[in-house]
Amino acid sequence: MLPLLSQSTLERLPPGIARPGYDRRRVSIGIVHVGLGAFHRAHQAIYTDDRLAAGETGWGICGLSLRSPAMRQALAPQDCLYTVLERGPEGDRARVVGAVKEALAVPETPNLAMARLADPRTRIISLTVTEKAYCGDGATGTLDEAHPDIVQDLRREAWPRSVPGLLTEALRRRRDAGAPPCTVLVCDNLASNGATVARIVGRYAALSDPSLAAYVADTIAFPCTMVDRIVPATRDEDRAAVEALGYRDAWPVVAEPFTQWVIEDRFAAGRPHWEAAGALLVADVHPFELMKLRALNGAHSALAYLGAPARIATVADAMAEPLLPKFLRSLWDEDLLPTLPPVPGIAVADYTTVLEGRFRNPAIRHLLQQIAMDGSQKLPPRLLTPALENLRQGQLPRRIALVIAAWMRFLLGRDEDCQPYAIQDPLSERLVRIAREHGPDAASLSQALFGVREIFDPELATHPEFRDCVRQALHSLLTRGTRETLASHAPR
Repeated sequence: MLPLLSQSTLERLPPGIARPGYDRRRVSIGIVHVGLGAFHRAHQAIYTDDRLAAGETGWGICGLSLRSPAMRQALAPQDCLYTVLERGPEGDRARVVGAVKEALAVPETPNLAMARLADPRTRIISLTVTEKAYCGDGATGTLDEAHPDIVQDLRREAWPRSVPGLLTEALRRRRDAGAPPCTVLVCDNLASNGATVARIVGRYAALSDPSLAAYVADTIAFPCTMVDRIVPATRDEDRAAVEALGYRDAWPVVAEPFTQWVIEDRFAAGRPHWEAAGALLVADVHPFELMKLRALNGAHSALAYLGAPARIATVADAMAEPLLPKFLRSLWDEDLLPTLPPVPGIAVADYTTVLEGRFRNPAIRHLLQQIAMDGSQKLPPRLLTPALENLRQGQLPRRIALVIAAWMRFLLGRDEDCQPYAIQDPLSERLVRIAREHGPDAASLSQALFGVREIFDPELATHPEFRDCVRQALHSLLTRGTRETLASHAPR
């Protein structure tokens, strides 16, 4: 049997595999990361790994999984080492990453997890938990106080289930123990992510203990960030690719060659010199965030909702279609790029050209069904806000309207060959019920979905031209299918 990746087998790995260039025994934990998934391990952990190799040994990572113990079970026998396969058209480049020193599953060892969060030596608490995990109210930009997990956590009768509850309890314990300030570093695709989570946590703290809310506001830093790397879910084929290198890894990560990290340089207790590893430290993340949310994430949502019902499996497959790349270019040029402010050091048109190349990478199997998850959380910042900005400028965003129609058609849960698929969304029960009640009736279905206030701003939802544009596009998708509809939207 092939050897399992671990500290004891590290030096026996075949040549050509990059590995930690430092003594991991000398590394101490300075970062606790909540959400130890593939993206963090292929992104922030690599930037940190580079700084550990440069001698900044006080920034090792303790990774927390909020629900499942599967990641801890995979990484612990490997001394938390894992492989990143950087996958491009020319093949794989393998790197073993050593930045994660400890992996914990919160349900298994909640007291130990909280001890790590509250430890005075923990100077950064970072997060990649997806948009929905913050229990935010999309309409108000703050805490959803009616969320079941929030209602339960505020009773303080059991261990916190929600991310705001967990963070607030950790900050409470830090305050009570006299621990030094720390930074909460949000790395999820929320609009103004640091400021948004500061509002959410601040409101939760105010409901729990007003004096704690003041402590959070005065002491804790919540810098904004923009993160970018395409990291598809790990498959058995990826594990087999590692075995072909001569060893076993229970949970490797696959990622595209491109990576970007923009960080607001506002930390309460120091940070690694991530800029020396390629990160961009700036005073204002907002222009970079809008560029990524709208140009990349908005395009991903367009491909997902147009492509998945047409039985197109991946982003690369979608880009091999005759019409989808042309539609993306018109979506960018007509509806999205005009809403973007100048981005320091970046020509946004060139950025979208780079995106096209990234999307076409056949080695990255990025599933459209995976991208389509959680649309109720993703659509407002990616597409609905720029749609409203277009309307306020007197422009009808017809291409955004088609994507929103495609999302509405997606909620019916069956592709164009009537094969079923699951709808995964925080509002799935309500959205699926609406889709079931109104069925493939474009006027009835669109009217009902425009009434979901958690998704649609009233100004947008009641705009007659936009509503009519969505209804017409939805009728076309339902009666003619994706490809014929795209053909009718092609530039003339």
